[in-house]
Amino acid sequence: MKNFSHLYDTYIDSLFNFGCKFTSDREMLKDCIQDVFVKLYTKRDELSEIDNIKSYLLISLKNRIYDEFRRNVFLADTAVEDITVQPAVDNVEDGYLAKEHMQIENRMIKSLFSQLSPRQREALTLYYIEERKYEDICMIMGMNYQSVRNLMHRSLLRLRELAV
Repeated sequence: MKNFSHLYDTYIDSLFNFGCKFTSDREMLKDCIQDVFVKLYTKRDELSEIDNIKSYLLISLKNRIYDEFRRNVFLADTAVEDITVQPAVDNVEDGYLAKEHMQIENRMIKSLFSQLSPRQREALTLYYIEERKYEDICMIMGMNYQSVRNLMHRSLLRLRELAV
């Protein structure tokens, strides 16, 4: 039970932030997160070994939110065909320009990232994308703490040089 509480405390914030990308209904999101942990606890004996618990929890939450959306649509008085989707952007042209700007930035980031060494890419990915702590990166990459800090520093300096 202590390990389960630790698991909950460790991932609750990440799950909540992740869930906010799918819904603005915070109460429904909290319920879905609770459902994920209740199911995990009640089915713990039936589960096989989970290699990446964070990925498992994120996917479970996403599926639970989608299930809730489907249930709400099914229970609604409005027919699915009558639901109109309101664009998030008031002006279609602004939305198109924002999307195009995002695509240009993504291409630039990929280009810059490809110019880094594999170790630099790995360290940056672990820290910024997977949100790992330096201690975790040390273990994953088989490096000591100061070496990882130095690698991160050099990687960011290199990105700044390339971006100019």
